[in-house]
Amino acid sequence: MTIIIADDQKHARSGLKAALAASLPGLEMKEATTGLEAERLADEILPDLILMDIRMPDKDGLSATRQIKARHPEIRIIIHSLHGESSQEALAAGADAFVSKGEGFQRLLETIAALAIPHERP
Repeated sequence: MTIIIADDQKHARSGLKAALAASLPGLEMKEATTGLEAERLADEILPDLILMDIRMPDKDGLSATRQIKARHPEIRIIIHSLHGESSQEALAAGADAFVSKGEGFQRLLETIAALAIPHERP
């Protein structure tokens, strides 16, 4: 499984990367620091899943989610943000799920597992 971690905070990306590597061996992970970089990486590598923060420079995660889903509807996107009030906006933007950063890592793992069901590539 290939995942893009899109978050402008380096400590958030590195913490997630380490926790995911320990919990899901064999996972391939790439990092993006902006919404535009997440879009570019999505186009290049067609990941299975993107963990997308909302507030990032250049382009926010909601706008990036809309663009990625328009081009690659098969890519699963979890909006992973501190801003729980944005959960409805995230789903309206096309995200497959919303997990607040305050909900804990186990909740994120459960959501990843639920979305990891194999799907068709065009």
